[in-house]
Amino acid sequence: MTSTSTSSTAVGLRELAERAGRELEEAPALEILRWAAETFGERFCVTSSMEDAVVAHLASQAFPGVDVVFLDTGYHFPETIGTRDAVAAVMDVNLITLTPRQTVAEQDAQYGPKLHDRDPDLCCALRKVKPLEEGLTGYDAWATGLRRDESPTRANTPVVGWDEKRQKVKISPIARWTQDDVDAYVTEHGVLTNPLLMDGYASVGCAPCTRRVQDGEDARAGRWAGQNKTECGLHG
Repeated sequence: MTSTSTSSTAVGLRELAERAGRELEEAPALEILRWAAETFGERFCVTSSMEDAVVAHLASQAFPGVDVVFLDTGYHFPETIGTRDAVAAVMDVNLITLTPRQTVAEQDAQYGPKLHDRDPDLCCALRKVKPLEEGLTGYDAWATGLRRDESPTRANTPVVGWDEKRQKVKISPIARWTQDDVDAYVTEHGVLTNPLLMDGYASVGCAPCTRRVQDGEDARAGRWAGQNKTECGLHG
């Protein structure tokens, strides 16, 4: 593909995303995902941190056999890996696990141990951002579980938007949901969730950078506690 045609494709996708974002703002999550499946087909995937499997469950109804992409950073809690394996076993999805180019040991050898403590942005870039960028190459659109109520940085998340960094359509079908909506859906459909959510963790990331939250804290407060950091870089 030439650079001109690539640019033309990106412009078309951006316009499509902006239009869909307006038209689908009030649509139910399942309708948004059905639109994505019909529009992009096999060039659409869902990403999941395996905090819960709500979006994967919704997407499997809209698009049975949908690709569900999971980033195995090498630092996950055992409970997170267990949730991933359970999702692959019981849902009608195609689970794809992405890994960084370096193992944790190889990264330690090059950058020194506990890079996540000394330079968490670089650690996230190496173990999350770059692998996802490479893993999404074959897709035109990807879905996330972002919600507006999770933190101030996510308050303006569109249900369908444009991922400028990756030049792809980014779909957040439950952006308008609250935690109560998530809990109700999990209960109604028996959706798998990470056991850590029942143990004081409101948001589950890599083990070295995640703690339980205190009463009154927002859901993201347990991520990179004590650091001037609230996002891993995947979403901005």
